[in-house]
Amino acid sequence: MGALPKKKQTVHRQGRRRAAIKLNKPTLVKCANCKATKVAHHICEACGK
Repeated sequence: MGALPKKKQTVHRQGRRRAAIKLNKPTLVKCANCKATKVAHHICEACGK
């Protein structure tokens, strides 16, 4: 048939694996033109620069 796991993986082990896969907060910097907070390497929403 194919390779199958011999035993069920526990919820604890599954949770520990998923804990490593997490979302990171975007890096915020101040716009050089208008000093508004923006996401790094993106266009400023306030002034468009």
